[in-house]
Amino acid sequence: MLCAVLFICTLASAQKNRPVVPEPTQFEIGRRTFFDFGPPFNFYDIFIVRPVADGTSIQRISLTPGDDCRLPAQIQSSSIVVKESVGSLLQQNPCAIPEKELSRELKRCRKCSVFSGADVTMRVRCGSTERFVRSAILDRDIFGSRSNTPKNTSWSMDLVGRLDHAVGPGVMERPAVSNFTNRNVSIHEGPESAAERDAAAGEYDALFGTSDENPSTIYRQAQQLLPAPEVSLRSSAPVSPVSVVLPAYSPLGRATQFSGLVFFTLDVDRDGVPSNFEMAGGPPFMRAEVEQAALQWRFPKDLIYLHVTAAISYASGCKKKE
Repeated sequence: MLCAVLFICTLASAQKNRPVVPEPTQFEIGRRTFFDFGPPFNFYDIFIVRPVADGTSIQRISLTPGDDCRLPAQIQSSSIVVKESVGSLLQQNPCAIPEKELSRELKRCRKCSVFSGADVTMRVRCGSTERFVRSAILDRDIFGSRSNTPKNTSWSMDLVGRLDHAVGPGVMERPAVSNFTNRNVSIHEGPESAAERDAAAGEYDALFGTSDENPSTIYRQAQQLLPAPEVSLRSSAPVSPVSVVLPAYSPLGRATQFSGLVFFTLDVDRDGVPSNFEMAGGPPFMRAEVEQAALQWRFPKDLIYLHVTAAISYASGCKKKE
């Protein structure tokens, strides 16, 4: 009996003297979502969660790397204030998660084939110490009905899912196939916020490890204009038009970096108006823009009926890296 009393007293004393794990008052999360189809293959999100007077501010900065020749880098930001506290959003204290558990979950599937998923890293201050809480979310965690996702990884999935739900559709709701555009500018939606300036300065790069792609590099990429394609009239025989509308560079032309000639024929009446466009050479995906432009051309009037053969020259403007 005495031993039992001593054991209980010792246990109570140990619990009393156990250091209190501090509750975080704010946090950031970096999420790299990756797919085995693209480009792009990687999507980067930064969540900045801060307490404010009337609740909690959630801001998500979404960054998509671009391609030097085809796709502009994209930067999008959205934010909202919710009435929940930071602790209520977290639902558990990340400072109290044992490091051994996190390490074991990260190693659970080292030799598995993973075609898509997400790397999630939370940065949180635990008292005077800054801590990184990392999770590897696998495709089977996202799509599998019986994935046996470990508890801390499952918690990370649920947390970022709720943050996505609060600020708007996330990367999983985006189109599976990239929209190749005709424009030669990078996309940045909305005015630049303080958090975006921090991202550009590298404040959140640590959330993405040693990846070559991180917020600061994507920001620099977004400041660069895509090379403008060159479109010109190469030839028109037996007569040249007096008024020329150059065709747009088709989206698929941009996507494939097409450079070369598109040949076609036109019939021209006495008023100099063309008709009966026929493609004579070149990729079919360039036809629509060429036909639309060529039918707006005008030729000299009062000539006999003409059958004109013409060629449009395209240069993508892309200088391929050695």
